[in-house]
Amino acid sequence: MEQFSKHLKTALRLFILIVVVLFFNQCSDENTTVVPQPESNPALQPANKKVAYIALGDSYTIGQSVCPTCRFPEQLKKKLETTIPGLSVDLKIIAQTGWTTSNLIQAIKEQQPTTDYSLVTLLIGVNNQYQNREFSLYEREFPQLVQTATTLAKGNKDNVIVVSIPDYAYTPFGQQTGNATKISTELDRYNAFAKSYCDANGITFINITDITRQGLKETYLVTTDGLHPSEKAYSLFVDRIAPKASVIVQK
Repeated sequence: MEQFSKHLKTALRLFILIVVVLFFNQCSDENTTVVPQPESNPALQPANKKVAYIALGDSYTIGQSVCPTCRFPEQLKKKLETTIPGLSVDLKIIAQTGWTTSNLIQAIKEQQPTTDYSLVTLLIGVNNQYQNREFSLYEREFPQLVQTATTLAKGNKDNVIVVSIPDYAYTPFGQQTGNATKISTELDRYNAFAKSYCDANGITFINITDITRQGLKETYLVTTDGLHPSEKAYSLFVDRIAPKASVIVQK
């Protein structure tokens, strides 16, 4: 009988212990704060967007004497893609060393690009000056090219950026011509006409000519051929073009 009593007491203590443990576990569960996990909101995620960009011009657009990814349209494409989340830029270039406005007009007619570009850049005219073409030719054909650029840009002039003509007088090649002052004066005339036309017609005009006029003092701005802008010079072009281009492609 005494042995039974001991077993009963032991069982009772064990029962009480189990009840106490269960009670505290329940209290602990009730007081546990559940931290809600943030739900994925697709609206907050950067949406993928693909835009088309066409660059029209001459050696300054095709990037004579620099690597394919060093020319300014490629650098602009990369800058836009790296600074705008989810953006992909499809780049087409119609440009060739030595082209005048006439050559560019003809090339566009032959290639017949589509008219759905979100961004168009135009840099043309240096070879009109270099080849001693009549200035009146530029006065006729530059406006034509701007109008063509607008057509390619979905008919929206706000999608077009005209870039000023670099001044090759500030290169070793330009200095060797013996006509550096004449070159600069004539290119000023070309750029003044282009800017005036753009201002009058609500077209964005970006001046980069002053950058190239540092070429004799800052020799790294001229590539190894002694004439064309270097990769670094083109990156400085892009620093000026990108803010406007960024606004255009995000519309």
